[in-house]
Amino acid sequence: MAYPTLHRRRFIPDEIVNLKNDKIVYISDSLIKTEWNVIKPRDDFSHGISWYFLNEGFKVSKFFKVSGELHYIYCDIVEHEYNGLDNSYIFNDLLVDVIIYNDGSVQVLDVGEIPEALDLALINIDQAKDALTKLDALLKIIYEGKLMDLIEGN
Repeated sequence: MAYPTLHRRRFIPDEIVNLKNDKIVYISDSLIKTEWNVIKPRDDFSHGISWYFLNEGFKVSKFFKVSGELHYIYCDIVEHEYNGLDNSYIFNDLLVDVIIYNDGSVQVLDVGEIPEALDLALINIDQAKDALTKLDALLKIIYEGKLMDLIEGN
């Protein structure tokens, strides 16, 4: 079986990036797990593991330092498009993100980009509602202490 190619689309800034260096290590109808190195060298982290939860609409990534120590967990709210003709996924980043730091604190980012993206017609109202609904579901999982069970079970 040939693995699909993966792409990330951001609305702010407007870009599509081919994730050609991400190595798919597991794939099913509901989950894609990848291992990756940073595209551009950084001082704070160098590599990671990502879980794309296709049914839930979020991507959970563990970011690791060069030493192998966990830097933090980063969660993207996404929607995906699959193209069977060229066996590819595009993951649309729906703007809102969540960081879970090693001390357990949680930070929600970029909620204010949703109205900006709506005003600029970069996303539609259904995508905005979808992003907030998925964010709510993800935060419930995090606050109930179930996120690690979700990713460690996959």
